[in-house]
Amino acid sequence: MTAVRIVEMGPRDGLQNEPRAVPLATKLDLIERLAAAGLKAIEATAFVSPKWVPQMADHAELMGTLVRRPGVTYPVLTPNLKGYEAAVAAGADHVGIFVAATESFSQRNTNCSIAEALARFEPIMARAARDGVKVRGYVSCVVGCPYEGAVAPQQVATLAERLMGLGCYEVSLGDTIGVGTPASVQRMLEAVARVVPLRELAGHYHDTYGMGVANVHASYQFGLRCFDSSVAGLGGCPYAKGATGNVATEDVVYLLNGLGAETGIDLDALVDIGAWISEVLGRPSASRAGRALLARRATHA
Repeated sequence: MTAVRIVEMGPRDGLQNEPRAVPLATKLDLIERLAAAGLKAIEATAFVSPKWVPQMADHAELMGTLVRRPGVTYPVLTPNLKGYEAAVAAGADHVGIFVAATESFSQRNTNCSIAEALARFEPIMARAARDGVKVRGYVSCVVGCPYEGAVAPQQVATLAERLMGLGCYEVSLGDTIGVGTPASVQRMLEAVARVVPLRELAGHYHDTYGMGVANVHASYQFGLRCFDSSVAGLGGCPYAKGATGNVATEDVVYLLNGLGAETGIDLDALVDIGAWISEVLGRPSASRAGRALLARRATHA
């Protein structure tokens, strides 16, 4: 059976754009429930300025309070050296760095050019090597940009290769605004796979146009074996107007189960988590598989 690794984005990418503050206790509960359901990698928070992302203001307290399960990693996002230092001080041993595939998005997201962003990562990577901290790289807007339109696959390949050259163990390729289709995603993967082995790549697909699951399937067929997703399809990007959340973890697991892949995740438990967090946040779940499985349960109750 083919093994596929799922990196859960809900607690960080899923909650970062929520309009109302989510209590720390809720975040910790969400993380624990996800770990109990079999998720082995759960992005917990982001060490970013509370001025820009107020929802992540409790990052240090969250990492200090988090009860860690053996065999589960709790990566955090760190945009610069200051964020990295704060994350490690709070107990993080697994961090993420991110760069945009276009200059326009880079300027709006991190107030710097692509070259400046890459330069910021060099001291982080040096410190991480010394500290024994693992670093995952992210490239955003790998198919399209809200400001520049379609993105050339080679542009993405160049950045993925740079991140691996800096010392990242893996690069997650993000369709941040969810405009990708199986064809455009595969073109992007073809370019990136020429310079970075598939085993060191992950797919991170948003579901704005309802193509998230289709893009996961196309990527799986291409050979990708790691995907980022968010329980109940939570999320959205504050710098990409109209973009919805990551593809729902429930939908990805349902797909992979149907393909005979092994994720180690309890789908029924995951569906319950999606329903619970959606109710807490006062919004309907964006997971179609989750809603369908709940309806089936109700019918057979």
